[in-house]
Amino acid sequence: MKKTMLCILGTAAALLPALFLAGCGKKQDYSAHISEVRSDIFIAETEEFSITLFCSEREYPYADDGVACPRSKLAEISLVAKEETDYFVYVTGDEGFGGETSYRNVRGDHYFSQGVETFPEGSVKMRVEWGDEVREVVATSVRTEKTISPQEALQAAVGHEEEVLSRMTQDGEFFGEFRVRLLKRDATYYYVGIVNKSGGTISLLLNSETGEVLARRESL
Repeated sequence: MKKTMLCILGTAAALLPALFLAGCGKKQDYSAHISEVRSDIFIAETEEFSITLFCSEREYPYADDGVACPRSKLAEISLVAKEETDYFVYVTGDEGFGGETSYRNVRGDHYFSQGVETFPEGSVKMRVEWGDEVREVVATSVRTEKTISPQEALQAAVGHEEEVLSRMTQDGEFFGEFRVRLLKRDATYYYVGIVNKSGGTISLLLNSETGEVLARRESL
């Protein structure tokens, strides 16, 4: 309830077009209900470490409650290293940022995050410092000319889950939120999560070039 109240003012403007279209009998505009988008991933590797930069837009407060709050841009850096020590990571250039990482036991990586105004495109120069050592690398995007956009991934998921979404809609108003994340594993994928107001989630794994649903998991 607290988060819902915090979101009302911030999302009112974004929801007006969707409500107008619903009133006109047109299709629901689900883009107003996206609470998280990971649009790009940059990766670089050396003999000593691998480093990944995630470009995300995320709601605040962040919660699986079916309510999409306004999003802000967040750059997240994950470093996996052979040597366990203190690491500092930096994105260099005109809009550079960075700082000391914190170690995450669960993931086994060194992590840093910072709010940003813009995301890099194509490639990004990064610097890693530990002890007396300094390494500079160029991390490249996992996206290609064939990679669909997060919006296209959402459209593919919506088309696949029309029946579920209809059950989450009352009097033309949709009660739920979407999380759309670009993933890099053995290949590049999209994850789309559909979260209802009780926190139940339908998770879809999509081909990042065609939008085809490759796997589905339901935890409602």
